[in-house]
Amino acid sequence: MHTYRIAVIPGDGIGKEVVPAALEVLDAIAALHGGIAFRYDTFPWSCDYYLTYGTMMPDDGLRTLQDYDAIFLGAVGDPARVPDHVSLWGLLIAIRREFEQAINLRPAKLFRGLPSPLRQPNDFDFVVVRENSEGEYSEIGGRIHKGADELAVQSAIFTRRGTEQAIRYAFELAGKRRGRVTSATKSNGIVHSMPFWDQVFREVGAEYPDVAAGSAHVDALAAFLVTKPETFDVIVGSNLFGDILTDIGAAIMGGIGIAPAANLNVNGKYPSMFEPVHGSAPDIAGLGIANPIGQIWTAKLMLDHLGHPDMGAHLLQVVEDVTEAGVKTRDLGGTASTLEVSRDIVRRLKQ
Repeated sequence: MHTYRIAVIPGDGIGKEVVPAALEVLDAIAALHGGIAFRYDTFPWSCDYYLTYGTMMPDDGLRTLQDYDAIFLGAVGDPARVPDHVSLWGLLIAIRREFEQAINLRPAKLFRGLPSPLRQPNDFDFVVVRENSEGEYSEIGGRIHKGADELAVQSAIFTRRGTEQAIRYAFELAGKRRGRVTSATKSNGIVHSMPFWDQVFREVGAEYPDVAAGSAHVDALAAFLVTKPETFDVIVGSNLFGDILTDIGAAIMGGIGIAPAANLNVNGKYPSMFEPVHGSAPDIAGLGIANPIGQIWTAKLMLDHLGHPDMGAHLLQVVEDVTEAGVKTRDLGGTASTLEVSRDIVRRLKQ
């Protein structure tokens, strides 16, 4: 029996509801398959913590987390009480950057039992590989002057190491899937960083002759995800482009509440972190109606990362069995509560 140590950060809002639900499911799938177990240590780092202590996590928070096998995060943010740039940069982004979680992985697929808003979804199934540590989300820049002369400068940073790492990960992943990679670019309008991105994409692609490679301007690519999503396998993009495209992916699945994400450390120095795409949704927090599927699918990505893809595939299959049976929360057109969805998944796993 191998026991994985998981650092759990429920965070804010609905994170406090969907994380416990997902942990029940994780324990159920582990007991069913055998051979592994999970030990959870829960940390109360959140906007509540910030309002009490003046920081999103303690000074030694990162040192506390670094020896865990993985980090399981719910949601961060409560903008009515703590500005988003304080909460996100004080916890989520701090962990991503300091733990070198350079790859953000976000799948999207036509989910059984969930009608896509697309008229012809054609059974799409793609993964977006998002560069997760630099690009347009750098901290370099500033503001000067006031009034009509006020000026804001934000510098996007693209290193060869970071760019090549994301692109190479995308080609490796495509080689294990359907063998196609599409690069999101905008080199017809962004004249330095995007031609550089395109150059690295061509150079890395030349090393993978068995993988079909193509590029598309991100605005056209956004449209293609709506009109022909089934044509894509692996999409690779910069921090900003990947962020936007994956929200489209969530939307065409039927709702952002089911979309998962993984922040991957690929050099083995630090743990990876797993979080759903949805936010803390303070407007429905505490009502027991939050959709747990995004957090549970995120748990599936954690199982994959820990070396148990068969277990992860089984979990996702059962989740789709539940949605196909009509057990859905309100955001998906159903009437089930958070726990009714998660416990039906557990029940089916135990059958």
